Amino acid sequence: MTENYIAVDWGSTHLRAWHVREGICVDSRQKEAGITRLAGRHPGEILNEITDGWQASPTPVVMAGMIGSQQGWKNVPYLPCPLPLGNLAHHLCPVGDDVWIVPGVSIDNEDGCNIMRGEETQLAGAWQLAPASLYILPGTHCKWAQVDHGCLTGFKTVMTGELHHLLMTHSLISKALPPQMTDRHAFMAGLEHGLNDTELLPHLFDIRAAWVLGKLAQEVVSERLSGLLIGAEIAQMQRIYRTDSGQRIVIVGGEQLAMRYHTALSQIDIDAEIVSGEAAFQQGIRSIINARRS
Repeated sequence: MTENYIAVDWGSTHLRAWHVREGICVDSRQKEAGITRLAGRHPGEILNEITDGWQASPTPVVMAGMIGSQQGWKNVPYLPCPLPLGNLAHHLCPVGDDVWIVPGVSIDNEDGCNIMRGEETQLAGAWQLAPASLYILPGTHCKWAQVDHGCLTGFKTVMTGELHHLLMTHSLISKALPPQMTDRHAFMAGLEHGLNDTELLPHLFDIRAAWVLGKLAQEVVSERLSGLLIGAEIAQMQRIYRTDSGQRIVIVGGEQLAMRYHTALSQIDIDAEIVSGEAAFQQGIRSIINARRS
């Protein structure tokens, strides 16, 4: 492999690609063509479309994410955790002429089961950009990952984002609500309950009761719920990982969601660092490319 390559983050709903030449990203594209939106088309056809014009000369393509799942291009076996993140480069799965998929990582032991696809690549990059012992990767399914000297030693998944979506689209909490708006006060109020009260389930219906009785503006129910769920997640995970103000914690993700987690952690005196999820992914692919060259 060379300093010229194409990096692809291919998830369930979205596809993003970056064209790198001589180590510099010269172009990027995105498409709502995640593996759940292929409409019967082969992934190779979609890949050719989004990289059209980028491969005038042979260019390696390295992909990560759900493209390596059962519903993707090819079901790529998971690598077991613990896993030195530098080893990802030695287990790429070929699916075409110089087209590769990064494997995901799994946990299967007496403490339970867990899986990730795509986050392992972000972690490989985040470790190089901001070494830490604990990483939080917010999203539909938030990952909390422990890394020791570049080795992924364990991780847990919290379905906070999906739970928020389900409650706001299919539950009585959100029935007949008007369009929602951003509101810091409502978010912080929910956050306080989530962080300080271990009884999450009763508070869920409290939100509906509050807006029915006129104690909570109907337009900010989503914010109140977001604060409650994120606060409850962080309170629970803090007990598991025993986080404290002296531990270096890095949040990897999009700016808006990362800031919500940063705000929540600051309420318990933890000043976490934020690394762009896109930057971490690109650095992760770059590290894989470099490792294969060495």
